Amino acid sequence: MANNQTMVREFILMGFSVGPDMQMFLFGLFSLLYAFTLMGNGVILGLISLEARLHTPMYFFLSHLALVDISYACNTVPQMLANLLDPVKPISYAGCITQTFLFLTFAHTECLLLVVMSYDRYVAICHPLRYTVIMSWKVCITLVLISWALGYILALIHLFLLLPLPFCGPQKVNHFFCEILAILKLACADTHINEILVLSGAAFVLVGPFSSIVISYMRIIWVVLHSQSREGRQKAFSTCSSHLCVVGLFYGTAIIMYIGPKHGNHKEQQKYLLLFHSLFNPMLNPLIYSLRNNEVKGALKRVLGTDRPS
Repeated sequence: MANNQTMVREFILMGFSVGPDMQMFLFGLFSLLYAFTLMGNGVILGLISLEARLHTPMYFFLSHLALVDISYACNTVPQMLANLLDPVKPISYAGCITQTFLFLTFAHTECLLLVVMSYDRYVAICHPLRYTVIMSWKVCITLVLISWALGYILALIHLFLLLPLPFCGPQKVNHFFCEILAILKLACADTHINEILVLSGAAFVLVGPFSSIVISYMRIIWVVLHSQSREGRQKAFSTCSSHLCVVGLFYGTAIIMYIGPKHGNHKEQQKYLLLFHSLFNPMLNPLIYSLRNNEVKGALKRVLGTDRPS
């Protein structure tokens, strides 16, 4: 029976259930947001590389977060824009699987980078005298390499279990990109192991890291509130609040998507949450760090030449 099945060689992404006029509007809107995402994160990367005062562990980690955000957006948004122009244009099987793998890699890596950044803030505020010893450049590079490596390995595990699955139709993916759960729905085989792995993987990279971030910030808040220096408290709250905003946006949407209760029209809700996750989050991150961080704003003024002594 399996020999008589025709294997699917390409998929059609169904995208959003809207009319042609709305599709063109969304194309223009998402193109603009995509441009802002690339520009904002590019500016962050440029500032950190050009401004010597930002050559610190905190901004080293931020540069990798910006790099992940650019990769995140470039992996999903161009295909989404192409589908808005031509909804029936297919994506090849290889292209779809590659997109799934890259999405998982960048998602896992960002989760782990946010944990590393919270640890950096914890050491800076709770152990300031030992900060340069604990957060040496060797340690910082090692933490970043571990984040990228674990993100890649976790995505590779999903890929190894996904590749053997047969796809014999239908070929329509109810999503705007090749999201792993939407792809598993089309497999002509038992996918319980894959789905369990997705859930357990989400718990590993979301619940555990998020819990450690919460614990770190409880300790940070305790130390900051008992600090005698008003200027120190303001600086700590400025840098930490930026990171907490990014953590809240990223982990909040991810936990709702993969671990939260399933009710109502869950597939459509997940689609829009992932849109926020893959387009709006990468665009908002540089805005949050630049608007709430005096060092970034100061570096931007110096690079532009507008920070002149009176």
